[in-house]
Amino acid sequence: MSSLGSPPVFRRPASRVRRATVGALVTSLAGSLLALAPATTAQAAPTLLSQGKSATASSTEGGAFSASAAVDGDLTGTRWASAWQDAQWIQVDLGSSATLSHAVLTWEAAYGKSYDIQASENGTDWRTVTTVSAGDGGTDNVTLSGTGRYIRMNGLTRATGYGFSLWEFQVFGTTGGTGPTLPGGGDLGPNVHVFDPATPGIQAKLDQVFQEQESAQFGSGRHAFLFKPGTYNGLNAQIGFYTQIAGLGLRPGDTTINGDVTVDAGWFNGNATQNFWRGAEGLTLNPVNGTDRWAVSQASSFRRMHVKGGLNLAPNGYGWASGGYIADSKVDGQIGNYSQQQWYTRESTIGGWSNSVWNQTFSGVEGAPATSFPEPRYTTLDTTPVSREKPYLYLDGNEYKVFAPAKRVNARGTSWANGAPQGESIPLSQFYVVKPGATAATINQALSQGLHLLFTPGVYHVDQTINVNRANTVVLGLGLATIIPDNGVTAMKVADVDGVRLAGFLIDAGPVNSPTLLELGPQNSSADHAANPTTVQDVYVRIGGAGAGKATTSVVVNSDDAIIDHTWVWRADHGEGVGWETNRADYGVRVNGDDVLATGLFVEHFNKYDVEWYGERGRTIFYQNEKAYDAPNQAAIQNGATKGYAAYRVDDSVNTHEAWGLGSYCNYNVDPNIRQDHGFKAPVKPGVKFHSLLVVSLGGMGHYNHVINDTGASTVPAGTSTVPSTVVSFP
Repeated sequence: MSSLGSPPVFRRPASRVRRATVGALVTSLAGSLLALAPATTAQAAPTLLSQGKSATASSTEGGAFSASAAVDGDLTGTRWASAWQDAQWIQVDLGSSATLSHAVLTWEAAYGKSYDIQASENGTDWRTVTTVSAGDGGTDNVTLSGTGRYIRMNGLTRATGYGFSLWEFQVFGTTGGTGPTLPGGGDLGPNVHVFDPATPGIQAKLDQVFQEQESAQFGSGRHAFLFKPGTYNGLNAQIGFYTQIAGLGLRPGDTTINGDVTVDAGWFNGNATQNFWRGAEGLTLNPVNGTDRWAVSQASSFRRMHVKGGLNLAPNGYGWASGGYIADSKVDGQIGNYSQQQWYTRESTIGGWSNSVWNQTFSGVEGAPATSFPEPRYTTLDTTPVSREKPYLYLDGNEYKVFAPAKRVNARGTSWANGAPQGESIPLSQFYVVKPGATAATINQALSQGLHLLFTPGVYHVDQTINVNRANTVVLGLGLATIIPDNGVTAMKVADVDGVRLAGFLIDAGPVNSPTLLELGPQNSSADHAANPTTVQDVYVRIGGAGAGKATTSVVVNSDDAIIDHTWVWRADHGEGVGWETNRADYGVRVNGDDVLATGLFVEHFNKYDVEWYGERGRTIFYQNEKAYDAPNQAAIQNGATKGYAAYRVDDSVNTHEAWGLGSYCNYNVDPNIRQDHGFKAPVKPGVKFHSLLVVSLGGMGHYNHVINDTGASTVPAGTSTVPSTVVSFP
């Protein structure tokens, strides 16, 4: 925003007999060799490297038997099973090259009679490190040698008429080999300000940081204010750029501020459309005058908040605003939307809502207005189909922990209304606390050790990709910690594993073009993560603005079942390093995975498609978009015979897709004569459904001919007035 078909599944009795033919021979030999070897402390003992890492397979018997089930650590409950034919394989990506020690294969009744264990550094060129030619099932403990990042069980012949089936495929070895083991836990660094009710000078510190951050839209300052449980009186916490304020209680009621948490727009003459990159979480507020002011636009989250009064989303003077996002919060009074062009509220309880402007969307919100689109422009879902709240730091006594909330299905209202929220507490000692100056190599070492990541407020340049390969890893940022990829690398990649949680950080493109900035799962990911999806929450992406940046595609979602909950993916339209080719970024978000859900999706200004969706059964609840302001002319955005690239395109191959509450705006201020054929493009099929769509020309700077495909009126008759063209449902 600127100023203006699987085979049938058969359950077979498990064979837990531990046959000894291969295992005993190898174990005995290994024991004899160890007895003769001299003692040494120079080499680390082999450790289990494969558990929770990314696994793929040549085939699966069905959705319940994915490759990831063989590396999840569950020796009796889950398994990988292949199709019922020979020459099948399963491989695991260890995340980095390792010195290999041995592998333990725990077979189900359908075992491999002959197979190779192979290793590779690149996943393409394989060498055989062990061959088993007379396997008899049970548990095989086989010796490995050499190094490799990718390890494969290459099944040659089956012992039964079924496929190859492994309860667990465990690979042991050592990584690194030099340097000390990284510690978990530790202090939170200089940019995290922790208060308790007895701390002197709290207001002065709040004011000092606000003075630094109020207008520092593209500055390098990053701050987090964390309030220990208790009551704080007479505070007005004004929140500027790259500033987070949060309570350190498990529930919002643990930390109360008798005062305000304020965002206003005095720095920008009462215009709140650039109040980006900030957040408030986990607090109870008793506003001094009965109503708190939270006048924000994109990339500003309001989570787990209890406002004992009203909430005003407009700046003083009711100037322009372009927000925003509320989740898992309770507002006792009315929320005054006023000038906010669009807003998404999820799983909350509110006392009421005023005004609709263009696009106000609610899911699972008690007290939300009923659907009335196109006038008033409210779109309301009774529940949110799937959700899982953002992880957060809290104090358990005197010990810092990170709470990882549980998944909810068809949720309505807050997660904390009936007591302590459901989920898991992870001690800070299991996190590598990342501080400014940390390198990508160190961050990856911490991940390979099995640590989670807590990024403290700061700016981090990475010269290699951060690889999140272990299931259930939490990567949590404080104070809008910012990751900048150098030399054209991808900033972060997540393996096709269960339950990774990314939250609370900004990825800022570097000056050398990156093919992607964030990837969830490698290409052709196929594991089923419905029970434990990967979530991305308050993770923002920026190309340009703070300086020249480039990326071909910002976010690629290959993993199935992922939840993208509140993101702003933004090719900058103002700031430094801005221009049609200067901060070139063709595509914003591309979804290849199936069953992906986006709740609160903001994507703006990309040179071509802002969102492309190829996966089946995708769903989006609330979408906000602006087309690229700086297109130099009609030819620059010509898409074959089509004028312009759709803001949100569902590929013709997709059979099932559904979306609610979508808006696209154009402001072609370089060439106002540009025409965009449509804001949205989708195949016309019974399973593809859209609800509550709109397009609008901002001041007549360019126009849309239709809303979706050839449906919906042109914005041309509106002239220079910002009157949306709407479609209630499609087809």
